[in-house]
Amino acid sequence: MPPRPWFGKPGRIRLVGMIIGTAGHIDHGKTSLVRALTGIDTDRLPEEKARGITLDLGFAYVDGGRLGFVDVPGHERLVHTMIAGASSIGMAMLVVAADDGVMPQTREHAAILSLLGITRGIVALTKSDLVDDDRLLDVELQIAALTDWPVIPVSVVTGAGIAALRSLLAAEVDDTRATDGKAFRLAVDRSFTVAGAGTVVTGSVVSGKIRTGEPVDILPGGLRARVRGIHAANQAVTQAGIGERCALNLAGAAIGKDVVGRGDWVVGPAGNHVSRRCDVTVRLLESERTALKHWTPVLVHHGAGMIAARVVLLDPPVLAPGAEGIAQLILQRAAPFRHGDRLVLRDSGASRTIAGGTVLDPLAPERHRRRAPRLALLRALAAGEGVAGLLRSPPFLARRDALVATFGNCPDDIVSLGTFVAAAGPLATLAASVRGAVAAHHARRPSDPGLSVEALRRQLPDRLARDVFAALMAHAIERGDIVADGHLVRLPDHRGGLGGPEAEVWSRLRAILETHRMRPPLLREVAADLAMGDVALRRMCKGFARTGLLVEMAPDRFFLRDAVIEIATSAHALAAEVGGDGFSAAQFRDRIGCGRQLGIQVLEYFDRRGITVRRGDLRRAGRTVEIVFGAQQ
Repeated sequence: MPPRPWFGKPGRIRLVGMIIGTAGHIDHGKTSLVRALTGIDTDRLPEEKARGITLDLGFAYVDGGRLGFVDVPGHERLVHTMIAGASSIGMAMLVVAADDGVMPQTREHAAILSLLGITRGIVALTKSDLVDDDRLLDVELQIAALTDWPVIPVSVVTGAGIAALRSLLAAEVDDTRATDGKAFRLAVDRSFTVAGAGTVVTGSVVSGKIRTGEPVDILPGGLRARVRGIHAANQAVTQAGIGERCALNLAGAAIGKDVVGRGDWVVGPAGNHVSRRCDVTVRLLESERTALKHWTPVLVHHGAGMIAARVVLLDPPVLAPGAEGIAQLILQRAAPFRHGDRLVLRDSGASRTIAGGTVLDPLAPERHRRRAPRLALLRALAAGEGVAGLLRSPPFLARRDALVATFGNCPDDIVSLGTFVAAAGPLATLAASVRGAVAAHHARRPSDPGLSVEALRRQLPDRLARDVFAALMAHAIERGDIVADGHLVRLPDHRGGLGGPEAEVWSRLRAILETHRMRPPLLREVAADLAMGDVALRRMCKGFARTGLLVEMAPDRFFLRDAVIEIATSAHALAAEVGGDGFSAAQFRDRIGCGRQLGIQVLEYFDRRGITVRRGDLRRAGRTVEIVFGAQQ
């Protein structure tokens, strides 16, 4: 009977209940055992046939696709290929030859399986027909010192134990297919071209599900493609989900087997974030002779790929053999890590496996990575608190897209604040802090009309980034907790403001400053015009500045706040026009129409606030006006 054509009409098949990966030393009979169990020879390459050893990943399916096997190489130089095959299996079959016993690659493969979090497994004791009972017992004792998995003596020559092993594996199959609700991710381990179909990639579905016709992204390159067809368990299907091996026929203008290959990831459009920094837990193998030190170069195995990286130890500063800690990996190139991904770390020479890790934060920050609040958050993530742990820690709000990038999904039981989200409990506490800070300001200065937004941000117990704080303010205003009056905020029932002599002075002062908007006079000149003392006027102007009505650019030189915003906007526009290294003080003076001395005073104020950045005698644009002064009114 001829084989079914790739990506033909989808048939009705049983989903793969479990993927089993082989592991073990070279020439211990992994491929022969898979052939005895399935009737399929997984060595597909001519060189594999000629040399009699497995060089690349091989695959076989039985029982209508309920049981799938990934056959991996056992040679010490091909451990990276073994990891590529083992990174997404549900159960392991550790193969140990009875005549050789436990060998170096047996131990390394067992360590890798442990580091990848693979706890379900069976040990197949092959070539049992070549040894006597005493030798079998001796090897079983060696295996018992390595793992507590059940041991089944088998022989592919006599057939002894094959039926028992097959039954034991079949009993482990779980036909229920869980849906994790996360974004689709497939770790690519092969890429090739099929005549009449085009580019095909194969791999294991790590999370989510995919259907024919849906768009996907290829990471880390960022190419967009469409799934033209899906193949699973040797038949065409309409969808594939978590835990299955499948082949995807990809269509796209730039898609080809030369631009996507082993180590890449096919992901849903919602999960297309990549990063060159990730925070992880790291466990150093007990077999290591020396401690893991800061800035150690390593090779990080993730999915079916390998990336060079440096280890930045966060806690503790040095990791002893057998110990576990928190570290940041600085990657040589960007990778699409997600929270919970398992990693294997090998030495930079690829000679041995040294450690394993679990991704905590795939979008790790470069700064403040060792601060106590940051380490507390990472410990919460390491303890399995997930999204709840993230949203219970400062800054308490997270971008929705970053949450999907970190955890693969965005839970339903959270509060939406535009592009940000928060947990209900921490958000209520944060809102109470906002209201309390505004109420405290009213109590201290009952005559003030309100508190400036920036002053409020600085008074909160946890200093929030401005974009996070803006989302919080919008939420508080929408709920009616506070009211926005221009650049100030107040409680809804607060009716403070200028009154009596202060209000009269402000009215006359504002008229003078409005008349000389870009060149306000010195305070003593204004005091003379208002027929009042310098000290009294200075005290009042300082108060007006605290409420945000005025800005003191230089000693005794006050500008209206909206005039400062106008000048700052002009400075940024000038920087954009001249380009290059920036504009000169003379160009700025001519733009706003002030004298040289006043122009330099304004620029020095802008330098202090970060609105402009000085390089020699020139200045370029710095922080935006909105960041420095808040939303424009």
